[in-house]
Amino acid sequence: MLTSVQNMMGKAMMTIVSPVAMLFAQADAKPEPVVATASVTLTSAQPVTQSVEIVPQSRDVQALGTDILDRVRSFNGTSGIAIHSIDGGWETGWQTARLFPQQSVSKLWVSLAVMDQYDRNELDLRKRVTLDRDDLTLWSSATRASILRGGYTRTLDQLMYDALVSSDNHANDRLLREVGGPEAIRNMIERKGLGDIRFGEGERLMQAKIAGLDWHPSLSLGNNFSAARSRLPDSQRAAAFERYLDDPYDGASPLAIVRALAKLERGELLSPASTAKLLTTMGMAKTGRLRLKSSLKPGWTWIHKTGTGQNFRGRVGGLNDIGILTAPDGSSYAIAVMTIPNSTDGSAQELMRDIGSMVIAHHERHERSDFTL
Repeated sequence: MLTSVQNMMGKAMMTIVSPVAMLFAQADAKPEPVVATASVTLTSAQPVTQSVEIVPQSRDVQALGTDILDRVRSFNGTSGIAIHSIDGGWETGWQTARLFPQQSVSKLWVSLAVMDQYDRNELDLRKRVTLDRDDLTLWSSATRASILRGGYTRTLDQLMYDALVSSDNHANDRLLREVGGPEAIRNMIERKGLGDIRFGEGERLMQAKIAGLDWHPSLSLGNNFSAARSRLPDSQRAAAFERYLDDPYDGASPLAIVRALAKLERGELLSPASTAKLLTTMGMAKTGRLRLKSSLKPGWTWIHKTGTGQNFRGRVGGLNDIGILTAPDGSSYAIAVMTIPNSTDGSAQELMRDIGSMVIAHHERHERSDFTL
């Protein structure tokens, strides 16, 4: 994490397009000369037939893209993967332009808006707020209990820490209110040119909609949300769940996410101090220890944000890990692994670990510097 913060400034990016990342047309990418076209059909658990546009690229990055393609064939579900070399500028991946559910990955954009408003002297991180019953949302039960006991007071700075480190929903929704609500996040995403990243209506309304429920404050108490959801007819739940997966209200493309992370790392989105603060806080995340983080070798760091959606009959509406992987020599890679697993057997976490291992192996074979930070 420290090496990633040290590298946040002054990194030039070459505009090179990967042969595998372009499995889906990138709306924000400039046309590249096509030297060959191949058809790839996946006949495993993830059947997809796509035209792959092969563009000039180094053989080692082509090999990494091929390894990713081979790996997703065995994944029981749908996946989107994007890798952006912050130093080299190359990109590769799989289904990089498809919109996937973000779930708690979207907390990153709330914290980005917080630090952006702080940089513009519109927000004081030392401001103290007391959360009450009106601030209750879903899950994050320890915080909910503290709020219900009364007098639960935090600074905005502490709320951002809670949202990023523990993925606390109550903290994040209160921050969302402080910065001006969902529309303020959408405006910030557009103003900073972050691309195909949607932002939903906040945890309460979005999770209720995914479940097929209408939100009521009583759903935030105890087990009321799960109980109300379980009383719905399967057909109603299935219809709501599939609507969300088909067109996710908080959808984002893996490519847009890694490019946003690269901009953050290079210091293009916030002041130097705010960039360092946000990256450092991401590096403290306690979630996702069995995801990409478990692939790390000594000296490597992973600063990240995870996201996990609702489970309907074993299918998960978004299980993600996005962040910046940094080598001992300071080289950094923005990575987004976004999945919709068909089961909760740990296969999504295994995919994330394998992607991390692939990037590390690629770096050690082809891009490692003898210099170590």
